[in-house]
Formats: sequence, structure tokens, C-alpha cells
Amino acid sequence: MTETSGQGPSSRSARTAATAADVMRPAVTTVESYAHVAAAAYLIKHAGASALVVVDDEETKRPVGLITEADVVKAVADGKDMNDVRINDLMTTNLTVVNARTTIRDAARSMMAGHFRHLPVVDETGVIGMVDIGDVCRALLDVPGE
Repeated sequence: MTETSGQGPSSRSARTAATAADVMRPAVTTVESYAHVAAAAYLIKHAGASALVVVDDEETKRPVGLITEADVVKAVADGKDMNDVRINDLMTTNLTVVNARTTIRDAARSMMAGHFRHLPVVDETGVIGMVDIGDVCRALLDVPGE
């Protein structure tokens, strides 16, 4: 797991830079890695999410991966049975996370460098939110949230 903190040098303007805490969606839907991909698809649909944080268990909520709607679509296109395939077979590991103080610019840099669209936001208690590419774009363009 890689964490970016946004504490290093930055090209911030004189005004206070937006942070992950300012734009994250705090109600993160999580799933355990041994669940069926069908369960992930159900949760993605009903949570209105485009990604789920995969956690080690529901008590500690330590992030161990991420499964996205694109992962589910690829599995379906490959003809896999969603009731047989487990999330840990499809999830992205080597998760990059940010903390609440990470600036949006630093989050955007991480997304660009890693070629991904979702960043879980963590603190010492585990996952506290999710920042996605839409959140980052809105913040960088100074567009009000939905």
C-alpha cells in the first residue's frame, strides 16, 4: 500500500488548496475479498459507486484492494460466472491511498502517475472516504459539487 501525503513541495497558490477531505465521499462501500463478484456488482449498483474498497474484514476495515465497475465488466465480457469468481481474483492490489490532508493537486498527480480513477482516503482507523476522478476535476475546475 502506498500513501501520498501532500506534505512535500507543491505549486500551490496563495489561497488554501483543496484537500481530499474537502471533496471525498465519506460513505465508502466496502467488501471483503472472499465475496463473489456478483456481490460486488450488486453493491456497486445499489451504492451508486464506481468502485468498492476491498477490506481485510469489516471490523478493522484495513484496505487491501479495490474493485471497480470496469473489473466487473471485463469479467462478464470474458464469460466468467459472477457467482463463482471471487473479488480477490479481480481486485487491484498494491493500493495507493491518500490521507485527508492530501491536496487535490497531489491526488491528481497520483492518479495520473498510476493510471487510475479512484483513491481511497484513510486515517489511522482505516478507510474514511473515496476520491474519484470526477471529484478531482470538479475541485481543480472550481465547479460546485453535485
